[in-house]
Amino acid sequence: MTSHRKAFNISGPTHLTVVDWRNAHHRRSVAASLIQGVYTLEHDRLHRHGPNEALAPPWWNFFNFKLDYVLVDDVDLSIFGAVYKYKYKYKDPSSKVPNYVIAFRGEALGLDSGPEAVELAFKCISNKLQQTSRFRLAMQRVENIVDSAGAGNVWLAGHSLGSAMALLVGKNMVVKRNCFLETYLFNPPFPSVPLEPIKNEKLKSGLRFAGNVVKVGLALAADARKPQEYDPFAALSPWIPHLFVNPDDAVTAEYIGYFENRKKLQGLGDGEIQRLAMQNPIRNLIKCAAFGKDLEDTLHLLPSAYLTVIYGGPSKNFRDAHRIHQWWNPNFRFNIQLYQYPHVFRGKQPNNFVN
Repeated sequence: MTSHRKAFNISGPTHLTVVDWRNAHHRRSVAASLIQGVYTLEHDRLHRHGPNEALAPPWWNFFNFKLDYVLVDDVDLSIFGAVYKYKYKYKDPSSKVPNYVIAFRGEALGLDSGPEAVELAFKCISNKLQQTSRFRLAMQRVENIVDSAGAGNVWLAGHSLGSAMALLVGKNMVVKRNCFLETYLFNPPFPSVPLEPIKNEKLKSGLRFAGNVVKVGLALAADARKPQEYDPFAALSPWIPHLFVNPDDAVTAEYIGYFENRKKLQGLGDGEIQRLAMQNPIRNLIKCAAFGKDLEDTLHLLPSAYLTVIYGGPSKNFRDAHRIHQWWNPNFRFNIQLYQYPHVFRGKQPNNFVN
């Protein structure tokens, strides 16, 4: 079964014989397929597949991309990302075809089981992904490509832990270089208690309201209301990445409640309640209020996004709800909603986003 999922002609979006780059479903399917190409590259590496046995190439060849560069972890030598280059030099400028796509895979059963994988997941949860060698390698490669090709010709894409990597790279490109890269984040992790799976709407709303009250109180105790010379949350607001979430996926489903809850709070206190409640997680505010530490940017909290929620009936299990394959299935329904942070940043930009 695992090999079947790696074989493009069996599980890939073969129905997209002609890609309409203006079509949201087509762009989503291509981005997801290129991420699957990274998973399959690592699968081929571990199984020592030669050119005649390799399963990975169809995942990019089918869409007229070529493999331009492979990102290799310098700790465990695994392939965690890839750079794809569009094969054709001349294309319609309005077609939205990217010249380059930099894709990052997540952790996968059967591929990642060592202590390095556990440490990487912990760093993601604890908001320390920027301290990893994977991030440094990814950031350097993205910067080099943007310098040569231009920000408008480059996409970022990631799945699961790879979407956290793409999100962190994208944030840094905005804050450090004022570059807004088109970004596709599939099943991005939201490291908090998942309330979205609760079916009782009154209970769910009550728990969220209680959490907001606690966060506003902590924010006031931490003196977070004072004007900041630089507000990274507002600085990121013009960047609108694409988030793809399955409500049955406990790792990522809380993004649905996060954005909906923020919308409900938008009109309260001239937007001040929204800013205090949604810009920082509780643990961040506790450190600030109790220990006097500065408020820090938190990876998973986004000011703006196109949120796509998949509705294809209940998933059989968590693994199905978290798989990359669901995102090119033409039989599922998708709801797309734009969420935009209302404030505009007018402050001084820092030299470096990375701590």
